Amino acid sequence: MTDNTTPSAIDAAAVALPSGAETTDFGFRDVPLAEKKPMVRAVFDSVATRYDIMNDVMSLGIHRAWKKIFVTELGAHPDLTLLDLAGGTGDISFGWLRAGGGRAILSDINASMLSVGRGRALERGLISSLNFAVMDAEAIPLPDRSVDRVSIAFGLRNCTDKDAVLREARRVLRPGGRFLCLEFSRVQVAALSPIYDAWSFHVLPRMGAAIAGDRESYQYLAESIRMFPDQETLATMMRNAGLEHVTVRNLSGGIAAIHSGWRI
Repeated sequence: MTDNTTPSAIDAAAVALPSGAETTDFGFRDVPLAEKKPMVRAVFDSVATRYDIMNDVMSLGIHRAWKKIFVTELGAHPDLTLLDLAGGTGDISFGWLRAGGGRAILSDINASMLSVGRGRALERGLISSLNFAVMDAEAIPLPDRSVDRVSIAFGLRNCTDKDAVLREARRVLRPGGRFLCLEFSRVQVAALSPIYDAWSFHVLPRMGAAIAGDRESYQYLAESIRMFPDQETLATMMRNAGLEHVTVRNLSGGIAAIHSGWRI
């Protein structure tokens, strides 16, 4: 059973994988480095068919508004191409296409999630404007300077080597291209913190058990949010990866944030 207590602080230096690291975080647990990806894959295999319900539960439906803001920030245009990393069930790719964006690559490391996304694209008549790729965001199988936008929404925290994801995102961007990340972040309003903690570590896992019959996956997801870099730490990581003009936009008091950076 995982301890439900929230760490009071997370050492920012532990966010990035040090050279020669043998373990990494899986929620609040340290696990062997090679085991995290299969463990994360198992979580999303478990929740794939209920992923949209899960997001509604985790955010009380507010994630839909956050994603609309995020898609607007992407600046869709018919001449621009989008690589949607950890795109899962397709919300960001679909929003991009509806906003008038050019071709999109909907990718995810998890084939079960991507299968749900393909089915949703068929239902919405968007399949012809999409490519689908089972893809590890830490090793993107695309040429240098090949896309105009790279997005990752609620996926970066599940990656083992976040610095590698940021470097790869910059590598595949054309000069003048933009990387955007939407992710749960660090609450900036003190009065919200105890309410948010109670929701995350007491209510959410119980709802996961009741709705999806899967308490442990929801417990991991809540813990993974707390282990994710705060706003300034992630902005620094983006700059270190070579992205420029990095900005942060807090949403709902910092419960989520949009990070943006450009390849110049």
